Amino acid sequence: MKTPTPYNTLALKNGTVKHRENINHSPDLEASTLPRDEKLNAALYVEVGEVVDSPEVKRIMRKLDIRLLPVLATIYAFALIDRVNLPNARIAGMDEDLELSVGERYSILSMMFFVPYVIFQFPANVFIRRVGAAMWLGTLVVAWGVISIGMGFTHKWHQLLGCRVLLGVLEAGYYPGCVFLLSCWYVRFEVQKRFSAFYLLALLASGLSNLLALGLSQMKGLGGLNGWRWIFIIEGVITCVLGLLGYVAIIDFPDKASKPGLLIRKPFLNAREAELVLQRIDRDRGDASTERLTIQSILFHLRDWKIWEFAWLYLLNNVVAYSFSYFLPIILKSGMGYDTTMSQVLSFPPYAVAAIWMFATAWTADRYRMRGVIITFNAAMAVMGVSMMAFLTRPRDRYAGAFVAVAAANSNVPAILSYMHNNIVGQSKRALASALLIGGGACGGIVASNIFRQADAPGYRPAMYAVIGTQALTVLHVVKNFWVYARANRKAERGERVIEEQEGFRYTL
Repeated sequence: MKTPTPYNTLALKNGTVKHRENINHSPDLEASTLPRDEKLNAALYVEVGEVVDSPEVKRIMRKLDIRLLPVLATIYAFALIDRVNLPNARIAGMDEDLELSVGERYSILSMMFFVPYVIFQFPANVFIRRVGAAMWLGTLVVAWGVISIGMGFTHKWHQLLGCRVLLGVLEAGYYPGCVFLLSCWYVRFEVQKRFSAFYLLALLASGLSNLLALGLSQMKGLGGLNGWRWIFIIEGVITCVLGLLGYVAIIDFPDKASKPGLLIRKPFLNAREAELVLQRIDRDRGDASTERLTIQSILFHLRDWKIWEFAWLYLLNNVVAYSFSYFLPIILKSGMGYDTTMSQVLSFPPYAVAAIWMFATAWTADRYRMRGVIITFNAAMAVMGVSMMAFLTRPRDRYAGAFVAVAAANSNVPAILSYMHNNIVGQSKRALASALLIGGGACGGIVASNIFRQADAPGYRPAMYAVIGTQALTVLHVVKNFWVYARANRKAERGERVIEEQEGFRYTL
């Protein structure tokens, strides 16, 4: 493939290069007279100032949306369910059977999942390129489904702890792998809607997991097993089935899309369609080509402060997100006085509202090409929601705060992913940044598991203060970047620097 033209330019048939903003249905773009590569260019950009795709490209992207997003999102939904079903199992009898109220056993179980989850993030993103997306992701899913089933047959809390560690090892490769895979298929200003669609189903599943757990716990006594055991067993079986589906349905990276699949021998795209996707990515950010990942390139990329800050922002946000995943049913029961059934039922509505909130903010962010404004807005709303839970007294008022906090924090998950995706270039750098970012989010889970101490129940006031502090820090970081990124863009406009070693690239504020 030819060396890509800078992302904001387009090669025409007469050999000149025009900026997109100067292209307005130029007669030079008549596809019938263009050589092959330039015919592909003509299919990609046809209107002033926008990356507007031809009907052919739109058809390819719809085909991708229908094939890739639902299967990845469905599997990740059950990854979250397998990860956050501890509070449901705890109030369904596991607390008594495994004596989890002794000391900080429950917090240790919550936390230890994230230790291997952080450690194995980046190696997993190396393997996904070498092994292939379908084989790598499908195998991980089947394996952690088996572990989830095994959790239903544990009889000591330390046995459950061992299963949680193994679950962390296996799940470490899935989420960053999905983020990396999706980022390689989509251009910068359409990606937040896709990340949101991917995470939206998982978010709803997180809420529905409480209802699912309630139903499964009613199997108490079947086979001589307590209800909490059936939560792990049935959800693990479903996960295994979805993993087998992944072998068939998951597609590989764009540069491999015209090759036969793992089990389905017909390629997902033909050679021309794959080339269109690759050139579309090149025109957007110039990194459709794969790069060899070496120790030297890793160390070079690690010198960029931005990828560390993206991981830090994700850590700060996930302290809030995981706090509600692990402790909302418990707060509803012990802090607001609802019984077990109502605590599980009332855990879902905030996630339903969060799904709407998330997609609305994602549409706005992609439509108006902004990232930082959305992140700061959500962080400020999270502060308001958590403050309502911490300082109001009536249960219904505190419950209303849960709606705001859950919606805002979870909406910032795809927002921060897109913030990272929009402001770095290069597949190896994106693989590294994705792994670090997801690892940072996992560290947020570790923090969330430890700040909600049993000694602070039922109000958990110190934890609420910590959560509010994370969101205040988020606002400060992003506001700082408004100045840093804008200053860098102005220098690039004056020709004083090249951002991300890519001519024409600009930071997204």
